[in-house]
Amino acid sequence: MKTDFLFSTDFLAMNAPELSHTCMHLLCMAGEGSFVFNGKCYHIVKNDLVVMPNPTRAKNLASAPGMEVEWFAADNKFLGGLLPSNNYSIGGSISLNQNPVIKVDDRQAEILLEDLHRLRDRMDDRHLTFYREMMGGLCLTMIYDIFELHARREATDTHSDRTAYIVRQLTDLLATGISRTEREVSYYAGRLHVSPKYLSATVKRVTGHSVSSFIDRHTVPILKKYLNDERLSLTQIADQMNFTSLSYFSRYCTKHLGQSPSEYRRSLQPRG
Repeated sequence: MKTDFLFSTDFLAMNAPELSHTCMHLLCMAGEGSFVFNGKCYHIVKNDLVVMPNPTRAKNLASAPGMEVEWFAADNKFLGGLLPSNNYSIGGSISLNQNPVIKVDDRQAEILLEDLHRLRDRMDDRHLTFYREMMGGLCLTMIYDIFELHARREATDTHSDRTAYIVRQLTDLLATGISRTEREVSYYAGRLHVSPKYLSATVKRVTGHSVSSFIDRHTVPILKKYLNDERLSLTQIADQMNFTSLSYFSRYCTKHLGQSPSEYRRSLQPRG
């Protein structure tokens, strides 16, 4: 059964098959261990943070006696709906896919552990009316704490090869808000003067994500903004976002919001 949130202290379980749809956030608190990711071996020790979409890609896990970790995994689509559509949130995928390990100091590790424990302590409160919203807020707190750490590492890293350049150009394009009307991979390939096949393969190899997932990450916040504006009819929104039909617009909403446009709007109304 697919689960949106999982917490564990078992390092060797971090690549279990049921985690294939999640993003893993693991903090090493003592001891040492290792794993292979994208063909490279990583050795982790105390105060190493591992951030890894689809942790089933980690292979050859090994831990020394005394190793202590805590990890929280959340559904990738759920996290994708929370992430801000800024250039950094997407561009950060480049270096994380190349190196999923971030070294932190004692104070930063303490903050991250507090984030993990808040999520652990509330993840079973599924009876709450606003459970997903609450968990989303706690996830965002952790995400921004990790952004801060990752931004510092990113500032010292350089990615000058052509493949990384192509991904940067893509994220720059998406940051303009162009996905409001342009959501086809072929459009972005044309703008970057490469083939759709090359763009798709490059983005997947460099970031671990598809071009479409990046396009959707920028589009969904725009979609929500329009749906939150009661002055706009669903037909007007579909037209402004260049959907070819109202039914296609509805299918897109259902796929990315988990609700039809009408259902999403009803969910915004005060209850009772």
